[in-house]
Amino acid sequence: MIVVKVGGSEGIDYDAVCADVADLWKAGRPLVLVHGGSGETNRVAEALGHPPRFVTSPSGYTSRFTDRATLEIFEMVYCGKMNKGIVERLQRLGVNAVGLSGLDGRVFEGRHKDSVRAVEDGKVKILRGDHTGTVERVNTALVELLLGNGYLPVLTPPAASYEGVAINVDGDRAAAALAGALRAEALLLLSNVPGLLRAFPDETSLIPDIPAANVEDYVEFAQGRMKKKVLGAAEAVAGGVGRVVFGDARARRPVTDALPRRGTVVSSPTTGASATPASGSSA
Repeated sequence: MIVVKVGGSEGIDYDAVCADVADLWKAGRPLVLVHGGSGETNRVAEALGHPPRFVTSPSGYTSRFTDRATLEIFEMVYCGKMNKGIVERLQRLGVNAVGLSGLDGRVFEGRHKDSVRAVEDGKVKILRGDHTGTVERVNTALVELLLGNGYLPVLTPPAASYEGVAINVDGDRAAAALAGALRAEALLLLSNVPGLLRAFPDETSLIPDIPAANVEDYVEFAQGRMKKKVLGAAEAVAGGVGRVVFGDARARRPVTDALPRRGTVVSSPTTGASATPASGSSA
């Protein structure tokens, strides 16, 4: 079992991702596809006159501030345009895909945080009215029901809170929770870069391996949302996933390329990863 998470930033070739997934699925490789949609959400939000607002936590993690209006735009794009666009691609390729959000059947479930701490103008502020959370439970029974009946699940945030409220959750960490719950052999996090870069955006500075036990030593190299990808990777390995690979979604065969550890690999010592972080910081 592999879990593939494809991001929503500029430059990602969804046709190539879906074609590769379809080939693997037809060859008998069990997998679940999780996707994002941040770039398109930003464009739609701007067009609707409610531009995105991003906040940075005191610990340095960047996330989307999700008030109710933003959540509704988020759902339109993630659950509608992006999810059904991917399902349609897979159906055209002969794969009987089923698209669900984490809200459907409580596939992804977690605690609703209605306020966030953010650093603005050098001060820590409490912002209320947020609709975010972190995935704490995965409805594997529903996912396995689909898989067992020949359907390829295509999943996306939002998740459901324990009270049944839709919450925006980080897609990479949701995929990590899913991979852990399914005891996946691999979690592939595909984005518009070849992996974690020591000197972003220099793609020749790729860091090939990160020992999960020392992941905090590498967070300094992560730019923006990549910080959460690194955190999610460590959580996945701690949850029993064999390895996590940060792969390049711009490649012609992005999933097939990432499977043999092409990109940045996060794994436990028993799976052979070993690396020493270089000194310095990201550009």
